[in-house]
Amino acid sequence: MKKRFLRFFTIIGVCSTLSACSVLSSLADQAASLANLANCEYNLKNISNLTVAGVNVKNLTNGNITASDVLKLTSALVTKAVPMAMDVNIDIKNPTDRNAALTAMDWILDIDNSQFAQGNSAKNYTVTKKATTTVPLGVNTDLYSMFSKDGINSLKAFVSSFKNDGTSSKVGLRIKPSLSVGTYTVPMPNYIKVEKKTGSQS
Repeated sequence: MKKRFLRFFTIIGVCSTLSACSVLSSLADQAASLANLANCEYNLKNISNLTVAGVNVKNLTNGNITASDVLKLTSALVTKAVPMAMDVNIDIKNPTDRNAALTAMDWILDIDNSQFAQGNSAKNYTVTKKATTTVPLGVNTDLYSMFSKDGINSLKAFVSSFKNDGTSSKVGLRIKPSLSVGTYTVPMPNYIKVEKKTGSQS
């Protein structure tokens, strides 16, 4: 009987050790995936689904502004709520031989080179080795404070600064990817400025 108990506890001990090794190996892989994000290259591919106060900005940049659009923009200023929503599509290029991964992304929206808003998106993405992955980042904020003094003309000037690919010289974005490692969320140490590279396609 003693021999059976000893054999049983020996098996349990081996299984526990193997389980612990497996967990440590998994954590090590996750940590390596996070560290590898620093080796990736980040490019602003384009901005899509851009609306200001419910108005499709792409229509405005093409000169298709309607009386209804003007009414929506004017009403937004009157009600002191000018919501802006957009999907920022970020190309993450992984030049290494190891996958990189992220489970969340903090973002800072800069307007005219000043921090205007910040937020967070929690979605899982794997940036495959030797490949480029497009990560869509939903950015939402309210622009009323920008136009509370100058009114509709400054708002129209702002939306007209956007190009056909949705980018604007007035708008910048900084991101900080993070990864869940075990029970902890570990962010990259610094924000990364995301810009559209010359010659990149929209």
